Amino acid sequence: DTEGLLRIKEENQKHYRRAQRHQEKKEKIQRHNRKLGDLVEKKTCDLRTQYEHLAKLRRAHILELTSVIFPIEEVKTSMRDPADVSSESDSAMTSSTVSKLAEARRTTYLSGRWVCDDHNGDTSISITGPWITLPNNGDYSAYYNWVEEKKTTQGPDMEHNNPAHTISAALCYATQLVNTLSLILDVNLPKKLCNRQCIFTAFCFLYIFVWCFNSEFCGENLSRHKFTRAVKKLNANILHLCFSQHVNLDLLHPLHTLRNLMYLVSPDSENLGR
Repeated sequence: DTEGLLRIKEENQKHYRRAQRHQEKKEKIQRHNRKLGDLVEKKTCDLRTQYEHLAKLRRAHILELTSVIFPIEEVKTSMRDPADVSSESDSAMTSSTVSKLAEARRTTYLSGRWVCDDHNGDTSISITGPWITLPNNGDYSAYYNWVEEKKTTQGPDMEHNNPAHTISAALCYATQLVNTLSLILDVNLPKKLCNRQCIFTAFCFLYIFVWCFNSEFCGENLSRHKFTRAVKKLNANILHLCFSQHVNLDLLHPLHTLRNLMYLVSPDSENLGR
């Protein structure tokens, strides 16, 4: 029994010494994990700082791009509201009649159906200058109506102020701007719009600006189906960029091409460049 007790004591001492070694290893691993945690936290802060710096650079480049080459502005186009004139001339007009007139002004007949448009008839959005605008309500029927009319009319087109030309140019510039914004923001666009015959020129020192002389909108006259499909692709790309930059969803409308772009590149947007 005494010999057995001695053996048990020796084994207990071995286990105790082994437990001490394991405790030392545990403390060493904990110290190493703390060092790694501090390093990861420091790297995370550095990465966050770099993201903020990159966002500021992107924001500066986008604001320079939209102020020098692609300025987007709101242009007032409407005259005085006929409902206001009528209400002034007829003092007996009821409030329900006024509200119905106001509701009618916010409704547009677009592609065979009535759609609600709060900015109907008030403004249009210009790009690269006040002479190149798009209808604010997204009604681009003037383009394919002109194309269909050209098919039946022979001879050169002498209408330099044709709204179809303005719509085509504005959509072409919008496509160029969207493609450039996707490069600056490093965001892949969900829809691909054809751009051919491109010339690459340096811009803003840090990125390449793509100038396309022959885009899908500025090439040959498109049929109604092709034109509508191209516009839907462009609108989808713009909305995708707006979502990536956390633009307020209440401001967006799926048919407002240039207005959505204007909200996207607005200097008041806090998340631009994220």
